[in-house]
Amino acid sequence: MTNPVPTARKEISLATWTRTVKRSALQEMLIAASRPGIISLALGLPASELFPVSEYERAAGQVLATDPDALQYGPPSKLLRTQIVSIMAQRGVTCREEQVFLTAGAQQGMNLLARLLLESGGQVLTEEMAYTGFQQVIEPFEPRVLTVPTDLETGIDVDAVETLLRDGARPAFIYAIPDGHNPLGVSMSAEKRRRLVELARRYQTPIMEDDAYGFISYRKSATPPMRALDEQWVLYVGSFSKILAPALRVGWLIVPQELTYKLSILKEATDIDTSTFTQRTVSAYLETGHQSGHIQMLRREYRARRDAMLSALAQHFPSEARWEEPTGGVFIWVELPVGANTDELLKIAIETEQVAFIPGNAFCIGGSHKGINSMRLNFSHCDIERIESGIARLARALKVVLH
Repeated sequence: MTNPVPTARKEISLATWTRTVKRSALQEMLIAASRPGIISLALGLPASELFPVSEYERAAGQVLATDPDALQYGPPSKLLRTQIVSIMAQRGVTCREEQVFLTAGAQQGMNLLARLLLESGGQVLTEEMAYTGFQQVIEPFEPRVLTVPTDLETGIDVDAVETLLRDGARPAFIYAIPDGHNPLGVSMSAEKRRRLVELARRYQTPIMEDDAYGFISYRKSATPPMRALDEQWVLYVGSFSKILAPALRVGWLIVPQELTYKLSILKEATDIDTSTFTQRTVSAYLETGHQSGHIQMLRREYRARRDAMLSALAQHFPSEARWEEPTGGVFIWVELPVGANTDELLKIAIETEQVAFIPGNAFCIGGSHKGINSMRLNFSHCDIERIESGIARLARALKVVLH
């Protein structure tokens, strides 16, 4: 018998866009920050000890005991969509149940909207610093990304947006985070929200409004999201991840009713449907009326942690460093003196001081290095003692880099 001639091993051919794809800095940090002894100021994790575990346990038990279809395939929860209409009213948004589309978290909501709106090689308009999860969403489309600056006190540069649109740019959508910007921490002024919506109407360009942190506001009177100003051109992305728990993986879109049918087809191809059990359990929790008090507690606790981080930064960081007090969300953006390299600082901080953060470079669009001397710090995950210790450790590492 003749032995078969061995053939050279061939690799499976991958789609072009995947050949340079890399895991995000946030996922890399999730692994690095899990090492024992590390104080992580890196990821935007909510405080685990503040999850409403007992209330959620009771809600889950109630669903399992009373709803025989809770573990079966099923259509999106009508009751949960109705409850989201009420939740949105707390944010100053009027909408109808038919405009609510349930998703497996805000990330899936962004993904579905991008698939619905963006052609391969099309244009997207966003800020120079953008959430890495959004960058991953649009990457398969290999788009032309148009960027504008951000003012750290008032938000996106609307003048720059207007210039691009006036000069002929026609992005599939504008991506914007109005409150607690990730990574910059800034919340858009009411005037900029109004102007951006006016531009969306004038140039018929939808806004993808990522409001994952909108309920975590530290102001007495929070500014409503842009969806409160327009129901046609603002596509709202919301989530329970930061106000209940991320593992629930329940979010929602508020979109024109005519878009929900196409979105349902895209979602069916992705995951059939958001977990029936989780939807109904979240709904049972909301029925108890505990949510409003829970959000108020989160605001008080996170405000205290924010203030502790701001105080520690003022005490330990060099006077040349710059940061703003965020009025919402869970991040503080710190710009260090020119010449500092936060990629290098991160290595030293982890190895010598056992403290982690996300370098600003991770959020730059299109290979820009504008964030090379900046960092994003999270204050929601650690308690005040660990925040104070973490900033002191980070300042010691920073002295090594600057000298």
